[in-house]
Amino acid sequence: MISIQNNTDLNFTNIRAIAKEVWPIAYGAILSEQQLEYMMVMMYSVSSLQEQQSNGHHFILAVEDEAPVGFAAYEFNYDGGTKTKIHKIYILSNQQGKGTGRILIDYITEEARKNNQEAIILNVNKNNVAQHFYKKLGFAIVEDVVIDIGNGYVMDDFIMEKPI
Repeated sequence: MISIQNNTDLNFTNIRAIAKEVWPIAYGAILSEQQLEYMMVMMYSVSSLQEQQSNGHHFILAVEDEAPVGFAAYEFNYDGGTKTKIHKIYILSNQQGKGTGRILIDYITEEARKNNQEAIILNVNKNNVAQHFYKKLGFAIVEDVVIDIGNGYVMDDFIMEKPI
């Protein structure tokens, strides 16, 4: 049985370990090894994660038998509006297909409802197969964006949205 817990580790040990395992699998065929390394430091260094949390990102862990198997990070009132943005959602590769992603999104959706949000939004790489998972959960593509992340790299994404 999967339970959802707030991350209380200020060093983000479990979150960083899951990201380190999942990212090369999720993005290895999409991004260069150099871009993967750059983005891991940019988004998953301890100082970066601490800064994200201090800027209003909520980090949650999906836990099964006391072991973290996935995580998500989300933010209410994204960009001053009434939407909740899922900034990160990753599940260990050996746990995918078991409903953990749906449990995390359902949890975030319920929290968003409690905070009077009108929709959930997220970015997904245009070549990431995860977009099919999001479509099954009721998300639709609403925008096509290319985001400069520095060092000559970009994120070529779809913005997907699900009304709640």
